Amino acid sequence: MLSPAFSYAALRRRGAGRVTALWLTGWQLLAWLILPLEQANWHRLLKARGLSHLECQPPRPGDPLRYLIQGCWLLLFRPRPERRTGVKAWLLESLAWLRLQQEQLQSWLHNRLFRPLADRVTTPRTVRGRTWWRKRGRSKRRLTIWLILVLALLLALLGVTQPFDYTAQLFFVLLLWSLAMVVRRLSGRFPILLMIALSVLISCRYLWWRYSSTLNWNDSLDLTLGLILLAAETYSWLILLLGYVQTCWPLKRQPVPLSEDTRLWPSVDLMIPTYDEPLSVVRTTVYAALGIDWPADKLNIYILDDGGRMEFRRFADEAGVGYIARTEHHHAKAGNLNHALKQTSGELVAIFDCDHVPVRSFLQLTAGGFLQDPRLALVQTPHHFFSPDPVERNLGLFRRTPNEGELFYGLVQDGNDMWNATFFCGSCALLRRSALEEVGGIAVDTVTEDAHTALRLHRRGWNSAYMRIPQAAGLATESLSAHVGQRIRWARGMAQIFRIDNPLLGKGLTLFQRLCYVNAMLHFLAGVPRLVFLLAPLAFLLLHAYIIYAPATLLLLYVLPHMMHSSLTAARMQGRYRQTFWGEVYETVLAWYIARPTMVALLAPSRGKFNVTAKGGLVEQTQFDWRIARPYLVLALLNLAGLGVGVWRFMYGPAAEQGTVVVTSLWVLYNLLIIGAAVAIAAEARQVRHSPRVSTRLPATLRLPGGHLYSGVLLDYSDDGVAIRVRGVASLAMGCEVSLLLRRGEREHVFPGVVCRSHDNVLVIHLTKLSREQRIDFVQCTFARADAWLNWLEPRGRERPLQSLLEVFAIGIRGYARLWQFMPRWLRLLCEPLQALLHWLGSFLPRWPQASVDSEKREWTTL
Repeated sequence: MLSPAFSYAALRRRGAGRVTALWLTGWQLLAWLILPLEQANWHRLLKARGLSHLECQPPRPGDPLRYLIQGCWLLLFRPRPERRTGVKAWLLESLAWLRLQQEQLQSWLHNRLFRPLADRVTTPRTVRGRTWWRKRGRSKRRLTIWLILVLALLLALLGVTQPFDYTAQLFFVLLLWSLAMVVRRLSGRFPILLMIALSVLISCRYLWWRYSSTLNWNDSLDLTLGLILLAAETYSWLILLLGYVQTCWPLKRQPVPLSEDTRLWPSVDLMIPTYDEPLSVVRTTVYAALGIDWPADKLNIYILDDGGRMEFRRFADEAGVGYIARTEHHHAKAGNLNHALKQTSGELVAIFDCDHVPVRSFLQLTAGGFLQDPRLALVQTPHHFFSPDPVERNLGLFRRTPNEGELFYGLVQDGNDMWNATFFCGSCALLRRSALEEVGGIAVDTVTEDAHTALRLHRRGWNSAYMRIPQAAGLATESLSAHVGQRIRWARGMAQIFRIDNPLLGKGLTLFQRLCYVNAMLHFLAGVPRLVFLLAPLAFLLLHAYIIYAPATLLLLYVLPHMMHSSLTAARMQGRYRQTFWGEVYETVLAWYIARPTMVALLAPSRGKFNVTAKGGLVEQTQFDWRIARPYLVLALLNLAGLGVGVWRFMYGPAAEQGTVVVTSLWVLYNLLIIGAAVAIAAEARQVRHSPRVSTRLPATLRLPGGHLYSGVLLDYSDDGVAIRVRGVASLAMGCEVSLLLRRGEREHVFPGVVCRSHDNVLVIHLTKLSREQRIDFVQCTFARADAWLNWLEPRGRERPLQSLLEVFAIGIRGYARLWQFMPRWLRLLCEPLQALLHWLGSFLPRWPQASVDSEKREWTTL
């Protein structure tokens, strides 16, 4: 540090000129500013935290101001996670203490209440002995149960209908929410049932309040729009209740072992229907079917070619499988299967879509139930996909989050199995021929022939089963338009069944079977209600219509608990199979497209035709599907206009309406982010692989041209290539011929290939010279392994509704960013000055250094 003797005044006293004194003083001040930057403490700070968005940036005109703002920010608000003091430290410690108390309370309840109750319920009566309950007569026991049920219903009715003022409602809500938060992490079935009861109580109370206190009967516009919204809410409430009934107790069925005497095993006809799919898709399925573990004299494989193609006939002859074609093509897939049923005679019928590759253990896990139960007509297994669907691919979520179908095949079908209401899904299923013949074969009256066939089987008193272990895997739809088209067919077909063969009517079904079928059919009527929810807040902002005639505070006290309890219960029940709030994104994507077909099917069920879902296609380049996204863009513009009007009304409108404007604007903002997520899905990511790669971890051996063998790990595989990690092998030249050795059981198979890429001990091998026998062996060593898809059921972490909501919001923002990216160039040029201005202003905002942000996140996530 320079001595103070060299100050301006001292230099002047020593006779220095004014210019010289100013020049020397300036250098002194500059030294005072720069030399401290060479101290060890400052360098340690730079190394630990960096300078956030300012480091590694080229010089810019506004940098002095940016450095000043960022420096003041770091000096005044720099986080110190290693030395937590003040209010923030107290808050963190308080939250940690509350979490500890909650866990201790949960443990106490589990050990003292729920576990003894569960043991009491599950312990056999022979172990419990003759209790007071058993000493009572059957009629008295039944009377006691009815009295308990009536008392519970009366208490629930009181809790639903009792009017509360603001304070009482707040206390009631906090009490039930606290109870739900305490029991939500407890293991077992009873906590789930208790959370369902709390959610139903809160939701019923909300709906009662809506019907009794929130309609403006003095204004025709308010009343009309309010009734439309109330009808949509009633639909959602009904779906919520039916969903709880359907999934409250998944059966988790285990396979039934087969008899050791194979002569008792039934004969099976395995059918692979196809229409216009390429042979490359069908070939893999046929090769996998040839390796199914079943006596050869009791298994017949047939290709059902509804296209009458000679190349398929020749392929069937070469592969040694049956080939069935028909001259007439009525009733699409259902007609194709019925035609084949008349020409075959196996006791059981296995059906696989041409892109669903079965594993070798399929019949071993599914056929045992038919020997045990003579009235068993159907065993369904999940539809599993080894390629990403459009949502997963376009958002980059493949194998990171549950896809759209996991909820149905992971939880809903398992819940249906509890009520003997498993649906036939058209593929990956085993059926009894005699049961199909009794109901007249596969149903042809609707475009969802599979679900309709299951309904007819259940009406005739046949049983069904669901095996939740994936026993096949297929290709998902490649494009969003194909995905939407497939869902339109499902929605139209379920609406047709509801219209012509309503499960609520007719004989043969139990109460819970009717409820399961009704829930599945009503679920596809969600298009109109979803559109109502996306447009409802605009009624107040644009039309000044009070669709919910109640104070904003009271609205929050009723609607927020309803949403929070349903979200918390859904996260507890189905968090492994679908993250919270993603259901609304899926419904938004489909709402516009299924609204009209379902309404038409309800009025004219004979209209509509079967459409084949295209598989095996490509997306040549990244693009935005403007045709599919058009409804989303219209909805986004309407909600954006409503948000603008809401801001204006908050600033210049009546003060008494400001609370309602704020609540409605938050609703609009939520809708905009959900719509933004739908827009993000419409940006099609590039997909140029003919054969999707399947990630795996399999032991493998590589043989080099000289004969040396190296053990390695197979990282992924496809129809025509693999990636293998081999240590100790130097980089191989492209085009080098090698051999891949894989084991299937006790046998080892050799597959010649060519190296097409080599990097960091990972070789990508193209399998181009495989004979037909080698290709069959390769499919059976990879796609058709018994454990091929078991690792895809690995449990995910605990689902957090708030975190899921933030992720959906982030994707919604990304959707609008993608929309900007794909906008016409002339429109972007018009808006570029505004974008540049916003970006320039944003560069002045202070930010935390990245290391500090990460440490802060670690603090909060440990709580």
